[in-house]
Amino acid sequence: MTATDTRPSLEGIDLLARTWGQGVPHDQFDRLRREAPVHWHPEPGDTGFWAITRYADVKAVSHDWETFSSELGATFIPTQDEEAMAQLRLTILNMDPPKHHRYRRLVSRGFTPRMIGKLTEEIERRARAVVDAICEKGEVECVEEVAAQVPVQMICEMIGLEPELWPRMFEISNQLIGSRDDPDYQELPGGPEAAAAEIYALCDQVAADRRVNPRDDIMTALVHAEVDGERLDDAELNLFFVTLVVAGNETTRNLINHSMLALIEHPDQAQRLRDDPSLWDTAVEEMLRWGSSIHNFRRTATRDTEIRGVPIAAGEKVVMYYASANRDEEVFADPHTFDVGRTPNEHVAFGGGGVHYCLGASLARAEIRATMRQVVERLPDVELAGPVDRLHSDFVNGIKRMPIRFTPTTPTSED
Repeated sequence: MTATDTRPSLEGIDLLARTWGQGVPHDQFDRLRREAPVHWHPEPGDTGFWAITRYADVKAVSHDWETFSSELGATFIPTQDEEAMAQLRLTILNMDPPKHHRYRRLVSRGFTPRMIGKLTEEIERRARAVVDAICEKGEVECVEEVAAQVPVQMICEMIGLEPELWPRMFEISNQLIGSRDDPDYQELPGGPEAAAAEIYALCDQVAADRRVNPRDDIMTALVHAEVDGERLDDAELNLFFVTLVVAGNETTRNLINHSMLALIEHPDQAQRLRDDPSLWDTAVEEMLRWGSSIHNFRRTATRDTEIRGVPIAAGEKVVMYYASANRDEEVFADPHTFDVGRTPNEHVAFGGGGVHYCLGASLARAEIRATMRQVVERLPDVELAGPVDRLHSDFVNGIKRMPIRFTPTTPTSED
């Protein structure tokens, strides 16, 4: 910011600091909503972005793709974390209409509420099997043994990957989104680039197979699909593949992690669910609001405009903070209280609406509900067995490790 710059800013606000591993900076978001809901945030290299923290503004920016573009400049803040996310820059996340609409239609039929309704029984069966596999142990690592299981199994099966590959998809997702400042990812051979090369090679193998051996899966649909009369090339297939694998398991896994942590920290709310199972619909929405798995997405102004009377110049970056919008006092009564009966609850955990509303929203809801209901009903005294180790990322609201303990019980007798 120059000496003559009149863009509003606040001292003491740092949304780029490597403190995200300690938790979401809700204290900073609370202050920004009160004092500067449209806040000019500097970056290294004499650049910066507008931090948007109010619910209404996040919704408005989300719906106005003509003014706030995903394609112009991409959707990630260019911090060191963007290097880890580089493989996603050219995906559907970074497209505007009409191109975005053409590509989204290729996979959208697999994620409609009607299609997810058909999968509900399978999702519930898998969730039951997950708890069956741990319930006699008494203590487990929640992230890998509980939260990751149903999301990675379902998306891999929908894509058409063989079961022996599923554990590796979990590992690759971690490697792709892990920050280089995160000690757990600093020593991984090759970093995110090596993970991307591996997943691209796998995609090429699967695509080659589906061209001659079509199946009823998403990969077959992509291989044989056409956009503007042309088939997707290998690079486009790779980008679709990595987006589905990462977004299809990483975000929902973390939503389940945060749901687990919320119920452990608020055992009275877990008891409400045991006493009144009719609350599960509102409970899932509250879990989504509370544990927003994506901190932010960026847009770039295509023209001179303004938000709340603050002028924004063409080419400037605008970053929407979903975790802040989901705690906006203008929309949510007592927003820092976890309430499984909260209604209404029009959160923005899946984005603020518009063309980029999360394609997997119905799938995520079904997976969270199935997994957490099994835990609440069958492991009633679950508690933390050690510290919660959070992902060092200002993009993904992730939990890397969360040991839990509970009184051992017996598996169900159902298949």
